[in-house]
Amino acid sequence: MNAADRPPESSAVSRVALYFVASPLQYLAARRIAVDFEAGARQVLVWYKRGVTPVVRQQDWDAADYLAWPRWEPLPGPFGRHRRLRANIRQVAALVGRCDDLVIHSAVFDTEAINYFLRALPKACGAAAMRARILPDGIISIRRYPLGRAKRIAQYLRKLRRLVAPELDYWCFGGDRIGSDAPFCDRIYVLPGLPHEYPEAKTVRLPPLVAAATQAAAEGGPRRALLIGQPLAGTGLLSGADRDAVATEMRDWLTRHGITEVDYKGHPKDPARELSMPGDRILELDEPLEVWMSHTPYAAVLGVRSSALLFARQLYDRQTPVLAFGWQRVRFKSEAERRDMERTFSACGVELE
Repeated sequence: MNAADRPPESSAVSRVALYFVASPLQYLAARRIAVDFEAGARQVLVWYKRGVTPVVRQQDWDAADYLAWPRWEPLPGPFGRHRRLRANIRQVAALVGRCDDLVIHSAVFDTEAINYFLRALPKACGAAAMRARILPDGIISIRRYPLGRAKRIAQYLRKLRRLVAPELDYWCFGGDRIGSDAPFCDRIYVLPGLPHEYPEAKTVRLPPLVAAATQAAAEGGPRRALLIGQPLAGTGLLSGADRDAVATEMRDWLTRHGITEVDYKGHPKDPARELSMPGDRILELDEPLEVWMSHTPYAAVLGVRSSALLFARQLYDRQTPVLAFGWQRVRFKSEAERRDMERTFSACGVELE
């Protein structure tokens, strides 16, 4: 970030919306919130997992920067983790600038990498008001994660840092570890169609993160599907005959729904591209599949039991079918594994064909 990105020191903007993100899904949710719920605010993005870097569009934000995770990237020398925490606060305060109202978004607040900002940033930026809001985190957001005794004790131990660095004043709280029950949290964003256990009075459902999935058809172009491959017969999940039967079921479904073109994304452990057929466009990507989906609409997404189907269902609107084929043929390790996976896929809205 250069000096031109910062608001003038002598003036304060009215409201700043700050987003801490650690995954492509969180990034897309932050972008949707910025456009639909925080319009008019200064928009500041901070990402703390390097895998998010390829999806970041700097031009979409008033300020954006990578933040080193203190535990994994401490500063060199003695007390590197502690000094990294303090440096991070200075770094983000410079991104935010002076403001009157600060809205902090994160998927979780029970972590030292994020929690210290709750008290330190308003003071550093001169904000009179601060609110915290929770970003959706995919299937992790389906259920609550109550803080146990050990986690609560750890919070108070982290608070001891203020004895040597007053700005590191950890905000202790109880209930759910993401902070949904904490007094500083006034809103929890959830994904459309995904179940959750949070108080309805606090939840706000986001619009689809990627819309216009049928744009090509509306413009008169061919309808295209994404077929997500994975090793099947090669790993014993399906017999060769069952694999071929599942491939046929997929193509029959596409034909019935008028989808004429297919992008095939194989798995690194699927060199044979077991579900591919002649005429498919084979995707050789220089970015994660999740990032590719985030900017590429499809008329449908098909697969067998790849976790990428779960991401696709959270990403695309309900006009885009996301389907898992062949589960009646798949050899699960146990009946319990089958039930658990069926429960998760169904809860996320993936259709089992």
